[in-house]
Amino acid sequence: MDERTGAPDSTAVRTALWRAMHVQVDPPPHVFEDEIGLRLAAPGPDWRRRPDMDPDITRGFRAAVVARARFIEDLIDDRADQGVTQYVILGAGLDTFAQRRPEAASRIRVFEVDQPGPQAWKRHRLNELGYGVPDWPHLVPVDFEASEDWLKQLAAAGFDTGSPAVIVSTGVSMYLTQDAIAATLRQITGLAPGSTLAMTFLLPVELLDAADRPGFRASMEGARASGTPFISLYEPSEMLELAREAGFTDVRHVSGASLAERYFADRTDGLRPSSGEDLLLATI
Repeated sequence: MDERTGAPDSTAVRTALWRAMHVQVDPPPHVFEDEIGLRLAAPGPDWRRRPDMDPDITRGFRAAVVARARFIEDLIDDRADQGVTQYVILGAGLDTFAQRRPEAASRIRVFEVDQPGPQAWKRHRLNELGYGVPDWPHLVPVDFEASEDWLKQLAAAGFDTGSPAVIVSTGVSMYLTQDAIAATLRQITGLAPGSTLAMTFLLPVELLDAADRPGFRASMEGARASGTPFISLYEPSEMLELAREAGFTDVRHVSGASLAERYFADRTDGLRPSSGEDLLLATI
């Protein structure tokens, strides 16, 4: 977070811009369509000239970002069809589910959890752009740096701890210690049976495809230089064991390669997600 303006951090903005670039640069069919995040971020007319927006160098990264976004929203649709009525986004950033898909979002109660500054900024931008903040997305400010209890804040915002939910955390775990991740997992296992957690995690560099390792190392260096180093990298077996130790009994590893096969197999432009980020899917 920018402490002076409350604006979202550079990672949240970059994710929003890559999602928009997929629509603007890659040929259809698009895996995921989101240009609203770009409007929220308002990066200026030259944003596509940024080094981290180079259309060729970043194509694997933006493909990975839209692949995980598509997987999450497919999961939400599936669970909503099964009767789950609550969707919690931890570290929501510039997520635009409620704005892009109002019909789907109105079927469930959406809770966006984020730091107070960026969330106030987002609320202001939504109002500025005419989207407003309808009743069904609940913006839940939680000061993680002050160790506020996000579940307590969630309940105060109307979350029903007795009903199942989908809890999603993407692009966050690498910045957290193992103890912090384990504590979050234990909290989630206390939710209602039928609740599902989907959380991304980064792999150790030696598990990446050789072609992706230089870019991954550059990302690590960039994160360190900006003061937000990657703290936690996990082999899939380690992440599954961490979830089991927290109390989950139904745990599954969803590889980035499986998302590539699911969403990119028939493309003729060679667009594929870079390796390095997988998902934990754990159900209570």
